[in-house]
Amino acid sequence: MNEMINWLNGYVWSPVLVYLLLGVGLLYTILTRFVQVRFFKEMIKLAAEGESSKAGVNSFQALMMSLGSRIGTGNVAGVATAIALGGPGAVFWMWLSSFFGSAISFIEITLTQVYKRKIDGEYRGGTPFYIEKGLKQKWFAILSAIVTLIVMGLLWPGIQANTVALSINDAFGISPTITGILVVVLLGTIIFGGVKRIAKTAEIIVPFMAIGYVIVCLITLAMNYSSIPSVISLIFSSAFDLNATFGGLLGAAISWGVQRGIYATGAGLGSETFESGAAEVSHPAKQGLVQALSVYIDSFLICTSTAFMILITGMYDVKPEGMEPITNKLGEVAPSLYTQLSINSIFPGFGAAFLAIALFFFCFTTLISYYYKAETNLAFLRDNLKIKSALPNHVLKVFLLASVMYGSVKSASLVWAIGDLGTGAMAWVNLTVILLLTKTALKVLKDYEMQKKAGKNPVFDPVKLGITGADFWEEEYKELEHNQPKKQKKSIS
Repeated sequence: MNEMINWLNGYVWSPVLVYLLLGVGLLYTILTRFVQVRFFKEMIKLAAEGESSKAGVNSFQALMMSLGSRIGTGNVAGVATAIALGGPGAVFWMWLSSFFGSAISFIEITLTQVYKRKIDGEYRGGTPFYIEKGLKQKWFAILSAIVTLIVMGLLWPGIQANTVALSINDAFGISPTITGILVVVLLGTIIFGGVKRIAKTAEIIVPFMAIGYVIVCLITLAMNYSSIPSVISLIFSSAFDLNATFGGLLGAAISWGVQRGIYATGAGLGSETFESGAAEVSHPAKQGLVQALSVYIDSFLICTSTAFMILITGMYDVKPEGMEPITNKLGEVAPSLYTQLSINSIFPGFGAAFLAIALFFFCFTTLISYYYKAETNLAFLRDNLKIKSALPNHVLKVFLLASVMYGSVKSASLVWAIGDLGTGAMAWVNLTVILLLTKTALKVLKDYEMQKKAGKNPVFDPVKLGITGADFWEEEYKELEHNQPKKQKKSIS
């Protein structure tokens, strides 16, 4: 099975996809005139806005749900794997892909908001929704929903579960089987509670677990501050094939840096569009900016902390695929344990236990978000295929929990290969779609900027912009006009 998955990944994750991700990010950075830089202060302001919503969540809750999905294995084990397979230079390419990815995230989240709808009393949005309404290609939208449903329900959960099981086994000697059963039981009690409970859980857990992890990372770096300049030099020299030890790894550094960076941030995959579809805002660009901020938090704060900690303590090996190991001091240790070893080298007896617990919460909130995304795609399919029965939802829960159990007891290399296959499949679908809808997203950004310059709190009117298919917003704008006094109606128009 390993050979078949690796063979498929060879096609899905060809250099074409790697450079396409970088190219699309560069394109959107230019077309939006560096939206991820110009609106940085606005991103922070908008992230704190929003009142509770009966049909959805506010901007902060959507941000926390997205971070709950992003902050997890990708930031810990993913960064370590990138270094193990691409050398220290992979960190630079991870930074670059994340910077460009922030612009991609703005585009895809803005489109999510433009074409969101209300299903069963809850706001829903995401890649299949903007394919159906934006491109008006229902068959493609259904295909996208099926791909995402499979990835979120079957292919990605195993990575999270495997990382938790390995770290807990290393720290406490608890069998992966026992850990798998515990995660399945706890996850099962959450996923029956709906989007509101998911949002509330993420809102409470995510800030604390992220802050705690960053504090430990900063303490580790502070205790080794004199080595920071040499680590930065190592990253840049390795990134451009100028380092004597890690020379010849340029292709691997770019490939694994981009691949693991995109898995950690989700920018370009469409995987982070679903939480944002549940957000209640007055203009789609607002949530686009909020989610662009989440890429910064995820990559430049969490991923960078992990990378520096691993490199500064030297607790890593570099074993490029198809090549002889360049360093092999740790033996047959799985890359997902490098971060744990680095913390433990600074805090003996505490580091391993701390990270195991942190990873448990990281991965648990990520698994919660996977279910929400899978459920959103299932809701889309049920709505389009006119399926009234709730049976598919129960089947989804069983399969996701089974995937968690399977990933807990299987080898790390297998579950990562399976997950990479899902990542690549989603990237091909989503990048194709957002490129075709670029004009719409740029119209929305221009409208937002014009209203801000006029001193208004931006309100979205798709009819005025000539955007069709934004049914939710058409009704929302009509209702807003109807409820406004006559003097205010003129200012809205």
